[in-house]
Amino acid sequence: MRVLVINNLKSGAGGAHLYDFVNELGRNDAEITLRYLNGSRSLKELLADADQFDRIVASGGDGTVSGVCYELRNTGIPVLAYPAGTANLISSNLGLPSNPVTLARIALGDDYTTFDMGEFTHMGSTEELPVDKRCGFMGIAGAGYDAEIMDRAQQLKPTFGMFAYVVGVLQTVVPTYARFKITLDGVGIDSEGIAVLVVNFAKLQFDLAVTHGSDAQDGVFEVAIVRPKSPVGLIPAVWGAVLDRVLGYPARRALDVRPAREILVEADPPLRLQYDGEAPELVTPFGARVLPGAATLFVGFPVAQGDRGDAGSK
Repeated sequence: MRVLVINNLKSGAGGAHLYDFVNELGRNDAEITLRYLNGSRSLKELLADADQFDRIVASGGDGTVSGVCYELRNTGIPVLAYPAGTANLISSNLGLPSNPVTLARIALGDDYTTFDMGEFTHMGSTEELPVDKRCGFMGIAGAGYDAEIMDRAQQLKPTFGMFAYVVGVLQTVVPTYARFKITLDGVGIDSEGIAVLVVNFAKLQFDLAVTHGSDAQDGVFEVAIVRPKSPVGLIPAVWGAVLDRVLGYPARRALDVRPAREILVEADPPLRLQYDGEAPELVTPFGARVLPGAATLFVGFPVAQGDRGDAGSK
């Protein structure tokens, strides 16, 4: 079995336990190729011969995993989301463990299946970055309050780790309130709020979910408009996420949630963007569309042969 490992040295953990993972693969006669994402070569270059491998391992944060999945979209090549970032939300949504030896055994097995992913289009820009740049996301993309938190957390990650996001929330006391023009599958709506979230995988830190109807295998996003003018107004929504696990999905009046396959978001004033924790110097408008079943990912639970989709033939 041939395994290609893409390791992002700039991720939160930097693949600190990757040796144990690779060692376990070697014990089971896998042939391992290790390549580093360090800025000198793009993911496209690193994955140019991906079809020559049986497994691809994306070692890094959520942005690394989404980037690898986007480059390999619709190929059916199975990807292991190795949790070497700060939050590792994609790995968590897939039910993957953190133990490197257990992860290696999963990578050697056949428990993978197809999931939807999103294609995110930057239609606005700053002077530094180009207009109309596309990328992929597996979890959540959006504009506004969440992007402000991500931006603040970037500098705090080396010190606070996953809790950098909590500090980011505490520092973002007065988020920008904007008027939105949102187009959902060709139908326009006007709204107001501090953020618009496009949700594929819904689970966040501490096992809380943004929305309770999201299914990353149904070919549809959930689009959540965050309506309160301040973080205090989000307390009922956060409490609702906690109660999801106890009382069975209470209403979240702070969020206006709608299904859609293709989205365009415009905001006045323009708002910062983020996708899977990446917060580049980009602003609204942005577009997103679902790519049904485009990503093939290992999961931490048994998958029946008939549930693997196109990936089962690899």
